[in-house]
Amino acid sequence: QVQLVESGGGLVQAGGSLRLSCAASGRILSMGWFRQSPGKEREFVAGIGGITKYADSVKGRFTISRDNAKNTLYLQMNSLKVEDTAVYYCAASRLSVVVVTASGYGFWGQGTQVTVSS
Repeated sequence: QVQLVESGGGLVQAGGSLRLSCAASGRILSMGWFRQSPGKEREFVAGIGGITKYADSVKGRFTISRDNAKNTLYLQMNSLKVEDTAVYYCAASRLSVVVVTASGYGFWGQGTQVTVSS
């Protein structure tokens, strides 16, 4: 059984930084971060498997990384914008490829709130 536990969300001013963490247990191959704002669909942010992928809206500002020894996924978020405000979810898959759709992930964390103020 795979379990994912996120941490690191919070309130930050625009232009600031936050780092999200996701502690994983169980056998997984690729992992990703998604986010969801009220009234919007869950959207892909970044993914990591053999390669890394980013949504265009976060390229150059966010960095996804993974510590395999600790089985922990990270998302370093810099130059945060008000529009980055959302609940951020960690996701994991037993596929080796990075998928950019939520349906490609079978395991999800509980989510952590990120709020960026102006």
